[in-house]
Amino acid sequence: MFPQRHSRRIAPAVLLAAIAILSVAAGPTRGQAKDAFAACETEAGLAVLASPIAPWKGAPLKVVFTAEKPLKGELSLTAPDGKVAVTSSERHGGPPYFWFAEVASPVSGDWVATLTREGAEAGCATVRHTFSVTKTAEAPPRPTAKSVWPIRGTWDRETENLYSAWIEKLFDDPIEAAPSWPALHEVLRDKSRNMLFDHLGLGEDSKKLVMQPDCADLPYFLRAYFAFKVGLPFGYSKCSRGGGGKAPRCPQWFNIQKEDVSPSASKQKPTQSASNSLFGVFETAAAQQSEPQSSSRPQGLVPGFGYYIRTVVANAVHSGSGRTAADDNNTDYYPVPLTAETLRPGTIYADPYGHVLVLVKRVAQTSEAAGVFLAVDGQPDGTVARKRFWRGNFLFAQNPSLGSPGFKRFRPIVADNSGALRRLTNAEIAKDPDYGDFSLEQSKLGVEDFYDRMDDVMSPDPLDPERAMKETITALDEQVKTRVTSVENGRKYQVGGGAEVAIPSGPSIFETTGAWEDFATPSRDLRLLIAIDVVRGFPDRVARRAERYAMPKDKSADQVKTELGGTLASEIAARKFSYTRSDGSTWTLALKDVIDRSKDLEMAYNVNDCVEARWGATEKSEESATCKRHASSAQRAKMEDYRTWFHERRRPLRQ
Repeated sequence: MFPQRHSRRIAPAVLLAAIAILSVAAGPTRGQAKDAFAACETEAGLAVLASPIAPWKGAPLKVVFTAEKPLKGELSLTAPDGKVAVTSSERHGGPPYFWFAEVASPVSGDWVATLTREGAEAGCATVRHTFSVTKTAEAPPRPTAKSVWPIRGTWDRETENLYSAWIEKLFDDPIEAAPSWPALHEVLRDKSRNMLFDHLGLGEDSKKLVMQPDCADLPYFLRAYFAFKVGLPFGYSKCSRGGGGKAPRCPQWFNIQKEDVSPSASKQKPTQSASNSLFGVFETAAAQQSEPQSSSRPQGLVPGFGYYIRTVVANAVHSGSGRTAADDNNTDYYPVPLTAETLRPGTIYADPYGHVLVLVKRVAQTSEAAGVFLAVDGQPDGTVARKRFWRGNFLFAQNPSLGSPGFKRFRPIVADNSGALRRLTNAEIAKDPDYGDFSLEQSKLGVEDFYDRMDDVMSPDPLDPERAMKETITALDEQVKTRVTSVENGRKYQVGGGAEVAIPSGPSIFETTGAWEDFATPSRDLRLLIAIDVVRGFPDRVARRAERYAMPKDKSADQVKTELGGTLASEIAARKFSYTRSDGSTWTLALKDVIDRSKDLEMAYNVNDCVEARWGATEKSEESATCKRHASSAQRAKMEDYRTWFHERRRPLRQ
């Protein structure tokens, strides 16, 4: 997939090699930095990143090495006195693979980061990088009039791998944890997760940074944040949403050197408080109304970045940005083949109905468990949650009017000979040794073929059928518990005196903005219903793809199917969860209750209904005794009209 590398034609004065990005702050020139890796230039993806950009003894020193090869290794940081201060043999990722080490209070002087790997090519088994830690903080980067932030490097395999490593560490948790955060800024403020916390030395992450992206914004926010910190190009397109049998198109492209002089405010965001925040992404309603809609960014790197993300990018991008046609060159994303090598952290998944997720980790298959891809998404209420790839979370369909769904990566942005930024075309990406992963494979797959292919990618070896089914039930369990949070947010809205929310008309129930988007759950409930069908049908799936599973030699596919049915019944009865009723009391349900109530859940998404009704409680039952609020008869009539979409598990096509 990745041929031998060559140097891309770039403007040397504008873009530097990835390995040299942080060496500049430490002193060595670009040539000196590359000399340290001269013996390993043929090993693509080998890179080092140190933080902060100008290391000094008053800030923790963080170092990450990335590589393409899954070799055992150890990263050590040696202090100026020659003593090893810290070592780490824990290898993360796959691919890229990375090692991380941190010194909380480094002394001033020359430090050496050493990566030693078993089985590496001659000259690459031990790789060292030297940098200086100063006694006092050096002057931080300064803003430039020609760009939203100064560019110091270029997107290539090294920086892409560093980006993937940053993403994985940011959202890392045990696979069983199913973490969730109230907002993206809660993750970025966590120094133990964010390798780039206050990376620029501007206190940028200590200024009440506020980031609450929805699902479409999330990939852009993450990409822009990393590019801002490391000094890389960034851009975005203004796209249509598609319709009339055609995929979304993106006629305009802007970047940090070519700004939109009149950013659109057509995409309204939830109003959140961010008082006294120069770096805030969403301000109060009054601040939003008074903020000038022009290209005049506030002075300073941090306020300028905040304004750029808040006013410009967030109001321009939407879910259509990810659903562009697979062969379209004028897009922010391009499709990749379905392989373990290409589906890396930072890759997005655009489903055909408007949801977007970001891959954050691949967990390889073991003798005890199936392989898993983990991803995060943003919700209208600002919540960011991690979830696993499976049919209930990652919808797939083929229809020209829906665009091209599937896994995609950000299109590389490079500089031409004049220094102007541009995007690589599909043909250039396919031939580029740093990428080489443009593919139309997904656009040629049917729905079942897509999921079968992903099963093979995640778990190349045959799976134990019972264990595989239990993991599928676990995925449904996680999805139900995520819905608990969404419904609880609607209850809190009601308790807080929230007014009746108008129900949109027709397909707009899935794509509107405001309180309906924040607290109603039509899209999430449709996914939940599909997930229920997947779990119910798992025994049949095993029988259909018997060759995919490690079937017992003494049992037929039908016998295994029958046994799986028994296991399914016991598992869904044993798994419990609780939700908060209208009066604040707690009610416990089994996963079986949710599955049995699937018909009721076809009309359980309206925020104007009590939470008991939204969980399918029957009238006059003990569970529903605390229900005091129902949607109006007019709204219920609308929901009856729309019920067929949920019953048939399909989103209506855009007009």
